Amino acid sequence: MNHALIDSTLNERLPILRLRAMRVLAIDASLRSSGVAIVDANNGKPRALYFGIIHNARSLRSSSCLVAIRDRLAELIHEHAPDCCALESVIYVQSYKTAIILGAARGAAILAAAENGLPIFEYAPNRIKQATVGTGAAGKNQVAFMVRALLGLTETPAADAADALAIGLTHLRSQEAARLGVSSGVRI
Repeated sequence: MNHALIDSTLNERLPILRLRAMRVLAIDASLRSSGVAIVDANNGKPRALYFGIIHNARSLRSSSCLVAIRDRLAELIHEHAPDCCALESVIYVQSYKTAIILGAARGAAILAAAENGLPIFEYAPNRIKQATVGTGAAGKNQVAFMVRALLGLTETPAADAADALAIGLTHLRSQEAARLGVSSGVRI
C-alpha cells in the first residue's frame, strides 16, 4: 500500500490532520462479542471498509470461542490485507475471572494478527475515548455517535463495533502524531 501523506480537513484552508495511507484491523476483544473493524485513510480521510461483531454463543466452550475469534480475524486479514492491527490495552476489572477471559480473547486476537505478520499496537481505553470524543470519560453511546459522525456512516454501529472503529481511528491519528514526534500507541 502507498504510504504517502494525505490531508484530511474539515475546512479546506485549515488542515487538521495529515493521515498516512494505511489500512488498520482494529479489535475490541471479548469472548462472546468482539468488535472488529477495518479502517483506512487511503482517500484523504478516514473511512470504514468493514465493521461488525464476532458473536459466540453462550453454548460454546471458551476454547471454541477463542478458535472462532482467531479464525474470523484471519479471514478478515486475508480479505482486506491490513497493514497493521490495533487493539485496546488491558483494562482494569474487579473480577480475576473476567480478567482471565478478556486476556484469553485478546490473546486469540493478537495470535491472528501475529500469525499474519501484522505489527500490533495497543491503546488505553481513555486514550481511545479522548481521541474519538474529546474526553477520556466518554460513554459508549457518545463513542458510537462520534464514530458515526467522523466516518460519515448512515447508521450508528453497535457498541462493540463502534469501539473497534474508535480504536482504528485512534491508531490512524496516533501514527501521524508519532511522525511529528508525539508519543503514539505501544507496539507489542
